[in-house]
Amino acid sequence: MMTVPSETEILIVGAGPTGLTLTAELGRRGIDAVTVDKAAEGANTSRAAVVHARTLEVLEPLGIVPQMLEEGVKVPIFRIRDRDKVLITVDFREIPSKYAFALMCPQNRTEAILLSRLQAFGGNILRSAEVTGADITANGAHVEVKANDSIHEISARWVIGCDGMHSKIREAAGIAFKGATYKEGFVLADVHMDWPLDREEVSLFFSPDGLVVVAPLPQNRYRIVATAEDAPEQPSIPYVQALLDARGPKANPARILDSFWSGHFKVHHRVAQNPRKGRVLLCGDAAHVHSPAGGQGMNTGIQDAVALAEVLADVLSGSDAARLDTWAVDRHKIAERVVALTDRATKMATLRSSVGQGLRNVAISLAGHIPSFTQNLGRTIAELENRAEDKKQGYDGRIAL
Repeated sequence: MMTVPSETEILIVGAGPTGLTLTAELGRRGIDAVTVDKAAEGANTSRAAVVHARTLEVLEPLGIVPQMLEEGVKVPIFRIRDRDKVLITVDFREIPSKYAFALMCPQNRTEAILLSRLQAFGGNILRSAEVTGADITANGAHVEVKANDSIHEISARWVIGCDGMHSKIREAAGIAFKGATYKEGFVLADVHMDWPLDREEVSLFFSPDGLVVVAPLPQNRYRIVATAEDAPEQPSIPYVQALLDARGPKANPARILDSFWSGHFKVHHRVAQNPRKGRVLLCGDAAHVHSPAGGQGMNTGIQDAVALAEVLADVLSGSDAARLDTWAVDRHKIAERVVALTDRATKMATLRSSVGQGLRNVAISLAGHIPSFTQNLGRTIAELENRAEDKKQGYDGRIAL
């Protein structure tokens, strides 16, 4: 039976990739934190699977990048197609980073690697520990946690909400979470299949019926994401095959052999009014949620956490707590930029009128012939633009060229 402490300097709520990263980074700096999560165990599905160049750069000090590279699949090409016609190619080999690719590494493996690292620093996660309430004060917070069939109170000087879109910590702090929900639903499936295209490519297909994205995963698997209305909670192989047949390669169709995991979800675009309110700080989905376009979500959350660990460590060592306000402003700016980018991409990709789809395809095809455009797009997707905000926090030395 786990022991729930009555007080701690830092309480982290949520042990997804963001919370695990924050706990590990603090541990690397010799700072103890109590991390709680309501789940009995970590993720056992792939979920977020793409890790971008900037995320790999900021994770270097943790020493986990070699293992992630070993377990993942390096994908240097992103292409948008109209069925069999290539509209635009983004080549990540042209970005200014030694990680000149998108790394496809399933979220459960990313979480396992982070957990192993934080445990090596002496940390751990209190699981089956659900936050049921929080009293936020000027000097910290008193957080109620249900664990071991009992209610415990943890007093903390700093509380970091890494507890997702429905964050209890954000709600307790009274931080507004503005935005909306997209009309379109999304289907996701991880499969084995006969695939006619190169495994060094992530492919986004436009069609009159909607979009479908196919990306390679380790163990010769593929991730399929598609817009869909009224999809079942666990889409079957025939259901996903029909989406591929209607939207994917036409001249040489794909054939799904078996499925390992599938699901259906709605997508939101929301940003917290401020990721800091007194002693409460927000990271990851607690601070921003958006469309999966470009695979930005987990990456932005991990970068939130690394940046916060840097600043929080300095504040605990005696630096002015106003540095956390600078962190909050910079991360809020990044969140708004990511939400705006993914919102534009989602609306463009889900156009319903045939005229709009035709104009979109022509515009993308023309832009695909402009080298500076495709190079800038590659840097944006890889989140290298975030280096500017990172530099303000004083750790631009993590830029890996």
